[in-house]
Order: sequence, then structure tokens, then C-alpha cells
Amino acid sequence: MDKNFTRFAFTPSVKTAQEQFGSRQSYQRMENSGDRFILTEQEKQFIRTRVDFFLSTVGENGWPYVQHRGGPRGFLKVLSDDTLGFADFKGNRQYISVGNTQANGKAFLFLIDYPTQQRVKIWAESTFHAMEDAGDLVAQIVPEGVENQVTGIFTFKIQAYDWNCPKYITQRYTAEEFAQFVTPEDLKRIQSRTR
Repeated sequence: MDKNFTRFAFTPSVKTAQEQFGSRQSYQRMENSGDRFILTEQEKQFIRTRVDFFLSTVGENGWPYVQHRGGPRGFLKVLSDDTLGFADFKGNRQYISVGNTQANGKAFLFLIDYPTQQRVKIWAESTFHAMEDAGDLVAQIVPEGVENQVTGIFTFKIQAYDWNCPKYITQRYTAEEFAQFVTPEDLKRIQSRTR
């Protein structure tokens, strides 16, 4: 577990709340246990198997914006021990995450695996690279043959991360995952009932 996240998450008001509710002493020990924020193989493998995540950025007005990002398994790429990236495909053309990143550069990624009830929170400095400025990142991140569908590339320089408590994560499965537990006949019967 990366303890560096306490620098970002434990603001003075959070520490006051921890005092109020009796958890400050244990979290003080966590803060004193040192910094480490490079990804281990455990985090890398978790990231490589995601089909989606939530991305939070902050606008110039101070308000957060959260967006769901999805794609084929592994679309969020591990570029190094402390850097992630993904291709920004054309969508509704609001460009809120792009604008917030260009103005502020602070991002938060929330990755969750419902079947195994695991989640990782990542604090990062984000950069948006327009396709014409993306250089070698295009070959590393953009799937071949879809370059014309990509507006640019987001990269995230990790500042901290934290594996979070699995409590209250409801187990859910994608259709692909669910299909591993049922026969094709069962799946057809289920699908006919939901139509």
C-alpha cells in the first residue's frame, strides 16, 4: 500500500474529522510510515485488466467533474512504474476533462473490480496530448487502425495511490464474466426474459 496518498487526502479538516470520530491516532501512524508511490506488479496487473474506470478532474471554478471511461480490456495502459495513459476517443464533444486537465492538471482515477471486490484510488498529475503533439505515445497507446477516432492522449504521472476497503462493494459481473458461470442455453433463456 502506498502511504503517500495521506499527503493528498488528509487535509487539516480531514484530520479534524478523524480526531472527532476517533481514527486519527491510527492514521497518524500510517502517515509516519513513509512514502512510496511507484506501482508494484500487483497494481500494474489490476490496471491492465480494467475495462473501465472513473476519472475526476477539477475546473477553474473549483468544482470537480467525474467521468466514466471505458474501452477494451487494458485500454488504460501502464507506461512505466509511475505513469499511465489512455486514448481519448471521440464522444459527445464537451471536452470537460480535456479543458480541466489543460487548466489544472490534477486528476483522480478510481478503478474498481466488482467480481473480486477490489478498488484502487490514484492521485495523478494529468496531461492531455493532442494527436499532432503525441509523438511516440500514439504507438504505445492507440490501437492500430482507429487513429482517426482519437482526439488525443491522456497521461497520468502518479503521485499516490491507495487500495481501498472492499466492504460494501456489491459483486457485479460483465456479460463476458457472467457467461463463464452459465451454459449457453442458460444464457439464451436469461436474455430472452430481459427483452
